[in-house]
Amino acid sequence: RIREQPSQAKTPSLPTLFSCFTQEASFVSLFLSLNSTQLLFFRHMASITPISQSQPLLNKPLFRTRKLQTNYIASSNFSSRVFTRKSFSVFHSTSGTAAMPLKKKMVVVSATTAERQKKRYPGEAKGFVEEMRFVAMKLHTRDQAKEGEREPQGQPVAKWEPSIEGYLRFLVDSKLVYDTLERIVEKGAFPEYVEFRNTGLERSGSLAKDLEWFKEQGHAIPEPSSPGVSYALYLEELSKKDPQSFICHFYNIYFAHTAGGRMIGKKVAGKILNNKELEFYKWNGDLSQLLQNVREKLNKVAESWNREEKNHCLEETEKSFKFSGDMLRLILS
Repeated sequence: RIREQPSQAKTPSLPTLFSCFTQEASFVSLFLSLNSTQLLFFRHMASITPISQSQPLLNKPLFRTRKLQTNYIASSNFSSRVFTRKSFSVFHSTSGTAAMPLKKKMVVVSATTAERQKKRYPGEAKGFVEEMRFVAMKLHTRDQAKEGEREPQGQPVAKWEPSIEGYLRFLVDSKLVYDTLERIVEKGAFPEYVEFRNTGLERSGSLAKDLEWFKEQGHAIPEPSSPGVSYALYLEELSKKDPQSFICHFYNIYFAHTAGGRMIGKKVAGKILNNKELEFYKWNGDLSQLLQNVREKLNKVAESWNREEKNHCLEETEKSFKFSGDMLRLILS
């Protein structure tokens, strides 16, 4: 902007205006190229210049400054983000903008709010037994349980035509498996097994009474067959090296018998035993309380397992169903 002249002065010509503009632009370029020592000298010289002479120069838009908004440059390092903040003061002129960095700071911002939510497994909030129950229910058919996902295989229980001989094979094989379970728990190869001694769910003694009753009725008691022998041997070997998998079988054998097992026993008794209730389906004391006591023990044992060990236990459920299914089919043989 050209300093105002008295009214009698002539209006500057275009060459004069161009000359003034060129001088100011050259001065800006020179100023921006100065180092710190030269800037100090320039400041000293400015301090001895009368204010009346320097003020018009400082009022020129060429030397007005303003601060730009803070710029952030982000980088990522695991759970935190680091931002580099740069502040600039800039000189504006009609010929462009020149930026001069003044300072550089590091700002660390926590990223804990972006942490991934912990994965929850079905039933986990209620304890590990609920996780086992959820997995087991999915292996049922829809007519057996509302959570069932398996396709029906063979006739439903209501249409079974059992025989005394087949039912005896099932009872003999079942006794072999329960004998094996009780012996493993009593030996206690792992500390976890000790928790499951004398739970009140034991079935070996009751089965011995039932087989004796059949013998008194004149029925021959067969030797254990392949399904029962195979399952007993598998449990014996598993218990020596894999407590998580063994406990999966322990849970499914005992708890399945108190639910679906009782229903099957009632159906079979109605067809071939004149509705006689075997000792196999009776318990001393309140069954619901016995089951609750074992649930608490199972949850307590599982508290010491990590997530990988729990998943390993759950993965064994399908094998338990396969072995038990092979034994149940003996009823129809």
